[in-house]
Amino acid sequence: MLTAIIELYIASGEPIASQALARHFVNKEGLSSATLRNVMATLGEAGLLEQPHTSSGRVPTAAAFRYYVEQITQSGRMSSVAQSALGANPQGSSTLSAQRRDQIEDSFTGVTSTNEYLERTSHVLALISSGLGVALASSTAGQVLEHIHFSRLAAGRVLAVLVTQAGAVQDRVLALDRELTSVELETAARYLNENFRGWPIERIRAEVTRRVEVEREAYHQLLTSIEELCRKGALARGDAGPALFVDGMANLITAELDRERLRQILLALDAKQRLVELLTAYVDGRQQEVRVVVGLDEASPAMQDLVLIGAPARLGGASLGTVAVIAPTRIQYQEMIQAVRYIARLSERLLEVPAD
Repeated sequence: MLTAIIELYIASGEPIASQALARHFVNKEGLSSATLRNVMATLGEAGLLEQPHTSSGRVPTAAAFRYYVEQITQSGRMSSVAQSALGANPQGSSTLSAQRRDQIEDSFTGVTSTNEYLERTSHVLALISSGLGVALASSTAGQVLEHIHFSRLAAGRVLAVLVTQAGAVQDRVLALDRELTSVELETAARYLNENFRGWPIERIRAEVTRRVEVEREAYHQLLTSIEELCRKGALARGDAGPALFVDGMANLITAELDRERLRQILLALDAKQRLVELLTAYVDGRQQEVRVVVGLDEASPAMQDLVLIGAPARLGGASLGTVAVIAPTRIQYQEMIQAVRYIARLSERLLEVPAD
């Protein structure tokens, strides 16, 4: 019965009364409105339903939504109530409809870079969820090597200038443990540019380490020099922090929220660092599955009625970032879970990974 109440509330947006519940679902079992009221009262005492006003019906609590998410993620199916209320396929499905998949695919047409993928993701998720679409680059995501150059400044000091394909220019002074000549620096830069242009920087560092072990005899001096430069930070990420893309803030403004609660939510979400911390805390980039967190009050009391649905995006085995929806708890969970999963996995098809 709790599942039926939750799905009717998601579909209608109105507090659920016993009469409405009887009409749409359990009257098939011959239960009276009085019996339903008693059951709903029991659910209320258990902290699963609450009554906004004395004379109104009841709405699910965060605890009830957590129970619901657990049920649909375990079964991978919507109940008949949700299918009827939402006009869903009567067969039930744990995958997106063909229409939704086509919409997503069309929305990502022309995307060829990490930043384009993440920026487009935030827009698409905001559009289909009517919530906040968020995409967070990993610490090195979006940094794809275009060109690197080394210049000798003084004894043991080298200037590394790195240009990414997104157009960002990073420069840093490296303090080396051993002296490298100008010829060695030019050779190292040429090797990196010829072999790794178009590679994510995170993968370059790992590949250089691997080649040092495998090809040490053939390229001992060259690879040792490159390893020294990398170890000292030639391919380290910039200090600006990971890129964050957010879209759909206006969706929260039009949601059914009272003015004061809306103001508190917007304040809580306004700070970039708060969103970065939120995604980092709740979505593990090492996992493959979608994470659903109902009630974000641990991050901020104002966010207790919001839900986060997020998943890690990967590219060639490396972490690309996190894609997520943040929305009021009255959201189409089944569809949004599948949409977030689909878009997270789309990165592998959209972005070409250079062969080793």
